[in-house]
Amino acid sequence: MANYVFISSPPALKNLISQLNDTPVIAVDTESDSLYSYFEKVCLVQISTPETDYIIDPLAVNILPLSAIFAAKHIQKIFHAAEYDILSLKRDYGFSFANLFDTMVSAKILGWPRIGLGSLLETYLHVKLNKKFQQYNWGKRPLSAQALNYAYMDTHYLHKLRQIQLDALAEQNRLSEARAAFKRLTRITPHAKEFSPADFWRVRGARSLSADDQAVLQAVFVFRDDIAREFNIPPFKIMSDAAMCQLAQTKPKTVSALKKVHGIHRTVLKLHSRRLIALLHNHHPEASRRRNGRNGLTNSALTRYERLRSWRNTLAAERGVEPDVILPNEALKAIARLNPATSSEIATAGILGEWQFATYADELMTVLKTR
Repeated sequence: MANYVFISSPPALKNLISQLNDTPVIAVDTESDSLYSYFEKVCLVQISTPETDYIIDPLAVNILPLSAIFAAKHIQKIFHAAEYDILSLKRDYGFSFANLFDTMVSAKILGWPRIGLGSLLETYLHVKLNKKFQQYNWGKRPLSAQALNYAYMDTHYLHKLRQIQLDALAEQNRLSEARAAFKRLTRITPHAKEFSPADFWRVRGARSLSADDQAVLQAVFVFRDDIAREFNIPPFKIMSDAAMCQLAQTKPKTVSALKKVHGIHRTVLKLHSRRLIALLHNHHPEASRRRNGRNGLTNSALTRYERLRSWRNTLAAERGVEPDVILPNEALKAIARLNPATSSEIATAGILGEWQFATYADELMTVLKTR
């Protein structure tokens, strides 16, 4: 007998929502098919109350009615590493979120050395999760019983972990900081999947190639993305980065030579070998310029950013936390670009949350004024 309730019909979902509406704290997780699809989608939603674990199949039932639960201020939603789940649910369903608790963010704020869910459960609850299904294809149906047993365990222990972290946050006087961080998570916004030919610079080994080979690599990079979109397969499964670099350097002229390059999907070899060979030997214009490593910062703004980053990193080291727990790089860059004369300018720009502003604004201004 299953240890969870499987939800795959509108009546069952309606009944669950009625129960959840009277539950003050629930745990939530999702599973997607990003390792198997170019256009990924949410394939499972797991929800645990203190008493019962539920697995909802969004490929079988429309989960839009869950919007009221995720937006409800009277229900706290526990996630581990909520950002990906929230972005996925916002992207696919337009959900809004309120009243979150993130066990990974809490672990960071507490300065715990290991923040993965498996590590936290093993350390604090003496529970060892099965990692066998971490790369499972959640988009296929039917799902195996073993996979479903794995899925519900991701939320089953979050209630207990939350309580341990609440006590630790209170002991360290970090509850306000954590709540501010959780609130910021509710405001993150998904962006449409975009492809840029200039992103070929991210391919490992691209910068060590000659200029001519870089131009070929960029052409292959665009080719790979076209095929990935056509077959709805992640680009890395169409062709590995190493294979692309090898093609750019060796430029095989025959199908048999092409087949000796490891890391090319059989679909490409079967349907597109001659097209790829022709691509390798066409004249290609100079590769797109690599992106500005300074993220558009002027020399003076870059100097300010480095001072802010040094201050932030020192503070993080003193506290024993990762630097982005204090302030993320993007916030520091925004402040460096703004070059505010007063802290009120930072507040007006909306770069920092209320807690961050109250805690760090004066120190930020001191750093900016230091020469």
